[in-house]
Amino acid sequence: MLVESSCGRVEPMVTLVLPTYNYRAGIERTWASVRAFLLAQEPWPGRGGWEALFVCDGCTDGTDHWLIEATRRADFAVRTLAYAHNRGKGYAVRLGLACGRGRFRLFTDVDLAYALTDVQRLADELALGQADVVIGSREHPASRLTVPTRLQWHALRRSLQGRAFAAVVRCLLGLRYADTQAGLKGFTATALSRLLPLLRCDGFCVDCEMLWVSEWLGLRVAEVPVEVRYESTASTTNLRTVGAMLLELWRLRRGWASKSTVGMLSALSLSRHVLPTDGQPPTLARITRGTPSHHYCR
Repeated sequence: MLVESSCGRVEPMVTLVLPTYNYRAGIERTWASVRAFLLAQEPWPGRGGWEALFVCDGCTDGTDHWLIEATRRADFAVRTLAYAHNRGKGYAVRLGLACGRGRFRLFTDVDLAYALTDVQRLADELALGQADVVIGSREHPASRLTVPTRLQWHALRRSLQGRAFAAVVRCLLGLRYADTQAGLKGFTATALSRLLPLLRCDGFCVDCEMLWVSEWLGLRVAEVPVEVRYESTASTTNLRTVGAMLLELWRLRRGWASKSTVGMLSALSLSRHVLPTDGQPPTLARITRGTPSHHYCR
């Protein structure tokens, strides 16, 4: 189900995708922050401003119902996409990017762990025209980390986990980035038209897959500093998800690194066949490999 506000029918310049899963406790706070941010944005010359797109990934706690009703009453450009079954963060992110209408499309975590000023910074970086993909990096020398005293050990543990995972990523995939998993990334629509048809990961390793395929396609990737705020010990990663991520990495390694150059070119050729002739990113039907739900992203 796709719902949009009456203010959301103007062609936007930037789409902000927020993949959402069972976040009823904090969704009103996020909604208020996103609303204030979007209403404060000046329209881009010759085109609309920003739109927000919430993608409810099979929510079971009422988050989707709240967002749908809020969207119908909204006074800013916002859309909500909801579907019944939980498919994973990677699926929600890919779907949101495919359904976005902006020339620049970004995604960030629904808890807004990264400041909306960081979102603005990534959009500005894309607007310079010197990068096809921009990624927030917590390891960037100019990044800032805000941690209450009571959460210092938690932040240290998360940092060590992140660095260990980055080392595994470098070993398996050869990616040079110090931080592949920051939940803040942006793309041009043109880059997405080449990138999205080649992505298959539905889980948390979608970030790694995006970066690996971006490098293989020769897209220009820029790392941007971010400001991270730790406000609680809540996390979507645990031993189970870490194990699943490592398994996804291995499958990603086997599925791409073992392919011959001919196989790679065949995959790229196949992706061109699923793109519409106007060169726009693929619709939901293409992303979901034939699922008969293309009306979601008209």
